[in-house]
Amino acid sequence: MSGTVDLRTMANAIRALAMDAVEKAKSGHPGMPMGMADVATVLWTRFLTVDPADPAWPDRDRFVLSAGHGSMLLYALLHLAGFPKMDMGQIERFRQLHSLTPGHPEYGHTPGVETTTGPLGQGLANAFGMALAERMLAARFGPELVDHWTWVVAGDGCLMEGISHEAAALAGHLGLGRLIVLFDDNGISIDGPTKLATSEDVRARFAAYGWHTLAVDGHDPEAVARAIEEARADPRPSLVACRTIIGYGAPNKQGSESTHGAPLGAAEVAAARERLGWHHPPFVIPEEIYAAWRAAMRRGGEARAAWKARLEAAPAAVRAAFVKAIAGEIGAEVEAAIAAHKAKLFASKPTMATRKASEAALEALTEAVPELVGGSADLTHSNNTITKATKPIRPGEFGGRYVHYGVREHAMAAIMNGIALHEGLVPYGGTFLVFSDYCRNSIRLSALMGLRVVYVMTHDSIGLGEDGPTHQPVEHLASLRAIPNLLVFRPADAVETAECWELALSQRKTPSILALTRQNVPAVRTEPSEGNLCAKGGYVLAEATGGARALTILATGSEVHLALEARARLEARGVPTAVVSLPCFELFDAQPPAYRATVLGEAPRIAIEAASPFGWARYVGSEEDVVAVRSFGASAPAADLFRAYGITVDALVSLAERKLGLAPAA
Repeated sequence: MSGTVDLRTMANAIRALAMDAVEKAKSGHPGMPMGMADVATVLWTRFLTVDPADPAWPDRDRFVLSAGHGSMLLYALLHLAGFPKMDMGQIERFRQLHSLTPGHPEYGHTPGVETTTGPLGQGLANAFGMALAERMLAARFGPELVDHWTWVVAGDGCLMEGISHEAAALAGHLGLGRLIVLFDDNGISIDGPTKLATSEDVRARFAAYGWHTLAVDGHDPEAVARAIEEARADPRPSLVACRTIIGYGAPNKQGSESTHGAPLGAAEVAAARERLGWHHPPFVIPEEIYAAWRAAMRRGGEARAAWKARLEAAPAAVRAAFVKAIAGEIGAEVEAAIAAHKAKLFASKPTMATRKASEAALEALTEAVPELVGGSADLTHSNNTITKATKPIRPGEFGGRYVHYGVREHAMAAIMNGIALHEGLVPYGGTFLVFSDYCRNSIRLSALMGLRVVYVMTHDSIGLGEDGPTHQPVEHLASLRAIPNLLVFRPADAVETAECWELALSQRKTPSILALTRQNVPAVRTEPSEGNLCAKGGYVLAEATGGARALTILATGSEVHLALEARARLEARGVPTAVVSLPCFELFDAQPPAYRATVLGEAPRIAIEAASPFGWARYVGSEEDVVAVRSFGASAPAADLFRAYGITVDALVSLAERKLGLAPAA
């Protein structure tokens, strides 16, 4: 109760806004917002700690609508609570171009939206990452500065998706007790009753993961409040199964799939108004209902003021470190660490796999940057992602900086998104490049949301050898390069690997992939240079000598040294040849045309990469000008595979001869 307005009336305001917005848009999902309105009203008015006056204050609770199709639930809550810019005009423009109320919630677009949701299960796993980040930051800075909850509204679809199994198992194992999932247990999916496709006992499943579970009537506000109190009191993560009626209040359609993903229709909206006792025109909320919602939200403002006082009272060093961590300001430390590390590399000129070179760079970076948090999907010592500074996190012990994700690539990627969204930590995680397929939807969402997440993808070609075609990536580089706002780095040696790490961590709004070799590669950058040569995505590694360029060879990663060897043979025959290292297509494509023209030159161009040639035609005449892998791999030692698939100096020289019309060398 808030004054003279009861919780049911406050919830009916959500239902009315959801019905009206979907009806006006002639598109959307009214059923879930109408069904979960009572649960959401209890949560937001009695438990959730947020402040509409400052939607991003660091110690706020996180609220994640994993069932993102029900976005009008969240938009109605943000509007009623008084979040900035979320006026009634935005509600009326639901699903319209440039509105703040898109079909699915979008992080960075709408104030109060903590993550982009829509692909089911993603928000759930993001929330687990947020809850993990909260515990890790609390271990570092103490409960005076970090002490909040993560709340999730998830539906049947979220819990059917495989990612929910991966993520929930890890959350239960780690004991993320400040995580509470409110399961919209309405028994309906798009096709009809969920019994068409599933008969599992969801609570038993989560209990097996180590969760606290309970069930409640989702339309009994006091019962919901008691269930939430019980969940908060339990040290385990909690799943509250809220039995609801989808489309609650629509007398002819509630409880059926017809309310899930389509407008109710004018007649049913009118009937629902009568059933709910809501006698106000569309998009009109009485002032006393607004007043009740705004009064309930004052609790968050008071909590923020108290937190701010605690921050100001903290020791200066702690306060400065906390503010810096939340701001994500790690650039100076990264630059200094990489500069010192590169100086050692130029002196030693190591021959090593770039995955080992990445490990060496991480040793320097994690020592200098306490915000860096690592992990791997059960391939720690293959990905080389753990360092002396990153001690593992264990159940109930969150003072470490390394997450053993287990064989859960998809959950790892989505959890890293959640860690990045929380702010205060910068996540990286490893698996084999071929298993980026398991991570792909989460990688795409990293890019869509503009998150600084680093994916360490090792074993990047047929060069991984004996594990064979199931583990050898071929099409993966091309497919990942197709994702907007994603940097795909394929460094050639230890120096380029260090520079690519520096670049990945300098990207505040862009995720990165580091594609790294299993096999050793020689040093190709042996002389100190000014600045980060990889920063422009591509550069002339070796210019032609003996005259104007007759040929330019483009290469990435483990094939750069092959390009240099081919250059030496061609120049010995009087063919002035340049080699361009192209560690990042995306950064190179972003350079001014004049720079790209200078690097690429006017001479004929060929390329080499131990992957699909798809995408190379932007730099060379056609895919026929690329020494590449055009089929799946095979199980054999790496050297044998490179010979068998023609990823050799001989093949590159032969291609050059054909391109230039030269007779084969004797």
